[in-house]
Amino acid sequence: MSPPSKSEAPLLSLLLITLTSTVTSHYSSSSSSPPPPLSSQWHPARATYYAASDPRDTVGGACGYGDLVKAGYGMATVGLSESLFERGQICGACFELRCVDDLRWCIPGTSIILTATNFCAPNYGFPAEGGGHCNPPNKHFVLPIEAFEKIAIWKAGNMPVQYRRIKCRKEGGVWFTIDGSGIFISVLISNVAGAGDIVAVKIKGSKTGWLQMGRNWGQNWHINSDLKNQPLSFEVTSSDGLTVTSYNVAPKNWNFGQSFEGKQFES
Repeated sequence: MSPPSKSEAPLLSLLLITLTSTVTSHYSSSSSSPPPPLSSQWHPARATYYAASDPRDTVGGACGYGDLVKAGYGMATVGLSESLFERGQICGACFELRCVDDLRWCIPGTSIILTATNFCAPNYGFPAEGGGHCNPPNKHFVLPIEAFEKIAIWKAGNMPVQYRRIKCRKEGGVWFTIDGSGIFISVLISNVAGAGDIVAVKIKGSKTGWLQMGRNWGQNWHINSDLKNQPLSFEVTSSDGLTVTSYNVAPKNWNFGQSFEGKQFES
């Protein structure tokens, strides 16, 4: 069977759910030292790419980060199959991928660091071992072609890879983007170093104690509370159990649609 042409997106059976961003990621190779791993163990998976001309390239994906390119993610992003996505909790986590077992297509001695920003939905019209690349129990990664070509020749198509979770390295602090209306407050949390993914968030006004927020979707967190005309503080806990508290991040006169920079996790 001949390999796919570069003009064809090899994800004919995939549906990448795209919704509505802020963070920096980077590529790496074995010649540079990656961030310290959360675990040194490598796991088997497979990876495909989508072409740069695909409209999905300019939208934020199922984690809610918005336009990934404009927001600073660049192309160092990845969509995860259902077996990896954890219903969005994994958003913001960093993975290192390397090409294995195919000397025809792999670029020797290379690896790439990617941030989880999207979801590759199952396609139950195909079997998991056939066209349903992202069907359970498959561990599957979907990369922009710019990222894919850092570790393999594009003709590889559906390629065997190895992956591991690593600590994220980010420039600057954690970003809090506030949206909503009235007493409904939604906060997008991005640019998270360390574990990268957030499991709990609290918010505090100058007239309140600490209030638990709920996960809306991806890394968007919400609460119903009248916090206008109060400086806002945030307590953020990552999946490794570490907590960072940023006091008075947003000033008293904050408005919906604004973003504010807080403290950062160690990486």
